[in-house]
Amino acid sequence: MTPEEDFGFNCVVDASVGIKLFLAEPLSDQAHALFAHLADDPPAQFYVPDLFYVECANILWTYVQGFGYPAARALQDIRDLVRLPLMSVSLSMLAAPALALATEIGCTAYDAAYVASARELKLPLITADEALVRRFAGTDVEVRMLGART
Repeated sequence: MTPEEDFGFNCVVDASVGIKLFLAEPLSDQAHALFAHLADDPPAQFYVPDLFYVECANILWTYVQGFGYPAARALQDIRDLVRLPLMSVSLSMLAAPALALATEIGCTAYDAAYVASARELKLPLITADEALVRRFAGTDVEVRMLGART
């Protein structure tokens, strides 16, 4: 059973997963398969902190600056990303819990915002960041690696 099947397709996703819809990276196929569930009947519900969009934009900017990724394509990628039916979680609601998690676990407040979203919504966080999965192993928040089997 895939993690997506196990949690009924509702989850929090981070930028390391979302960006794989546009950049050919390891696990891109798994990201496409996961996001295909947004078209299911009933559709999956994926939640993201508002930070998600700017983080993805920053990753694309890095590719434009450092790898010759076409700027026009990056702009179209962001336009396509914001059109996805994702549920945004306000950063104003996440600031305090993210700071608490960041100081407790020893991670960035950016990463902690995704984990705080998952905790608040009582959903797993799906990430392509192995270090984040390890960092939150054994805590009360389920942080799963994209494509991992349960």
